Amino acid sequence: MRLAIESGTFRYGPQLPILDGISLALDPGQVLAILGPNGVGKTTLLRCMVGLLRWTSGSSTLDGTDISTMRPAELWRNVAYVPQARNAASVSLTGIDMVTIGRSAHLSTFAQPSTRETSMAERVMEEIGIIHLRDVPCGQMSGGQFQMVLIARALVAEPSVLVLDEPETGLDFKNQLVVLDLLDSLAHTHGIAVVMNTHYPTHALRIADTALLLNAHHEPRHGPTDEVITIDHMREVFGVDVHLARIEIDGRSHQSVLPLRVAAQTDR
Repeated sequence: MRLAIESGTFRYGPQLPILDGISLALDPGQVLAILGPNGVGKTTLLRCMVGLLRWTSGSSTLDGTDISTMRPAELWRNVAYVPQARNAASVSLTGIDMVTIGRSAHLSTFAQPSTRETSMAERVMEEIGIIHLRDVPCGQMSGGQFQMVLIARALVAEPSVLVLDEPETGLDFKNQLVVLDLLDSLAHTHGIAVVMNTHYPTHALRIADTALLLNAHHEPRHGPTDEVITIDHMREVFGVDVHLARIEIDGRSHQSVLPLRVAAQTDR
């Protein structure tokens, strides 16, 4: 499915817009990375994108249909949203229970998950390496473990569009790579459209086809990832001087963003 935002603007009450004039489109099999400093509206953008918040003006569409006109069950059969993993201490469900919830949009009203749904949940947990969390209460998991469970919950829904809010934050090096490789495969092998917020420009360069860079002046920059993540743009948006390194290892090119120093202040 093609996900598009058309002139999306969002504000709380009468204040100036948090997001202003966002327009972009994402086709099946592509990864979009969204970057920007804290407080510029990255999470708000994702929530507007999937209909959890209503745009003040503009729209989000799936294959040309405004998602605000779609029935919730229809929307969530096609779109999966993974929020940031907050404190799971109050969640008493086990890992398998939490993941199985992801099948809810595919069940009729009041229907209970069957052994088929449980088997699907187990298979997804096995595939992403968290089957050992099957019977662990979510309240006893680390933040990183709970994040992986939330990703599994989204995947078991078999979405056409997967939207994730900082999916690799809080994970160790290994699980960061597990998640990035998984998202890469879901998009570029299985044809899912993937949107992710990230604080890691290097991660965006690793897997994203396009990037959206938000700044405090509400001037979004969208395009191919290596045209958006540049030395000048990183200095302008984050106030940091960086070095962009490219190295060849085992026949594959790798790009990395190395922060050097806080940039000298300049008047805008």
